[in-house]
Amino acid sequence: MTHELIEKSKKHLWLPFTQMKDYDEDPLIIESGDGIKVKDIHGKEYFDGFSSVWLNVHGHRKKELDNAIKNQLEKIAHSTLLGMTNVPATELAEKLIELSPEKLTRVFYSDSGAEAMEIALKMAFQYWKNIGRPEKQKFISMKNGYHGDTVGAVSIGSIDLFHQVYGALMFESFNAPIPNVYRSELDDPAQCRDECLQTLEQLLVKSHEEIAALSIESMVQGAGGITVMPEGFLAGVRELCSKYDILMIVDEVATGFGRTGKMFACDHEGVQPDLMAAGKGITGGYLPIAVTFTTEEIYEAFYDDYQTLKTFFHGHSYTGNQLGCAVAIENIRLFESEKITEQVAQKSEALHAILHELDTLPHVGDIRQLGFMCGIELVQSKETKEAYPNEKRVGYQVSLKMRELGMLTRPMGDVIVFMPPLVSTKEELEAMVAIMKEAINEVTSSEL
Repeated sequence: MTHELIEKSKKHLWLPFTQMKDYDEDPLIIESGDGIKVKDIHGKEYFDGFSSVWLNVHGHRKKELDNAIKNQLEKIAHSTLLGMTNVPATELAEKLIELSPEKLTRVFYSDSGAEAMEIALKMAFQYWKNIGRPEKQKFISMKNGYHGDTVGAVSIGSIDLFHQVYGALMFESFNAPIPNVYRSELDDPAQCRDECLQTLEQLLVKSHEEIAALSIESMVQGAGGITVMPEGFLAGVRELCSKYDILMIVDEVATGFGRTGKMFACDHEGVQPDLMAAGKGITGGYLPIAVTFTTEEIYEAFYDDYQTLKTFFHGHSYTGNQLGCAVAIENIRLFESEKITEQVAQKSEALHAILHELDTLPHVGDIRQLGFMCGIELVQSKETKEAYPNEKRVGYQVSLKMRELGMLTRPMGDVIVFMPPLVSTKEELEAMVAIMKEAINEVTSSEL
């Protein structure tokens, strides 16, 4: 049976962000999960070291979340949100607004983080048109930014490996620098921050009248290599957006729902976005629900008689799905009753110490962390910060070795991503980092 499943997967599936030639050489099929571990069809267990792509909160098979879905199934699985609403979508919206930055008052549902960002872009674009300023049509993206894989989200992304092949499909956007302290020629994080803010302001001085919005990941760039922003950078971007009258779109898809030790990462600096996208952890990692938050000012720009054509003509078939919203409500209740965000903030200090045991390894160049978002950058030379040649795929080889040792993750190039479920204990964190250390040491030693 296991052999048949593997052959079926090779014959019929096309996996996301996967070179299928790689998969065919090392196929993996997950059968079940329990707590912070998953099990494959051969019965081998693995630590879920990247929270099933950054979204699992409470571990797998959390009884309360399972029951929330079962209870909702006894009522209804899905009905449309076009022109009407449903009970869990309505109740969840109220809870989300209570948790979000104060300026945000409205929730628009979708199914994924990329869709939530696409919605934010369309809202920002149409907002200026609706209030009589149609010249504001362009966007600012941040260097190495990633917001998903729909065409609009790709257009404000800036990772050549993912995006350059689709250049002909993308709309043009401005690109602004973001501080990467490890790779900067400036030793001082504050200087690195200020230089990037000055460059951004120069762009805004010249072009703000045609810019609708700036999009930015909140405090940490995820797919760009787990790059943690220096203190004050996100707040500085907010100040410039306000000063030059452009909307600020904050992407909290990966960072939201406790991942960084705050409910939303922008809370670290008290930033109030004009639009904010969230997803992943919203349902505890169970079902695909995402949201775009907006201010009342933006909402009111669309509120008018139908004949004015200010309606936001956008929607998805499963928008506001009852099963997803029901489990999201229970997820938020668990956040409150089990103090998940507070736990992450506390355990992050212990995790910091555990991670820095990797400093002793000769090919660990940098360790970046905010809460339970961690990236370990592997380099050929610790002294010069020289990167490995791309063709060696050192990060990928390390991830395969980690898998062999009993832990799953996906690297970003030669940055090993570590994003454990938020309920991971100190002992479990130590066990996972020990696997990481052994894998890095073994692979990089053979590269010497």
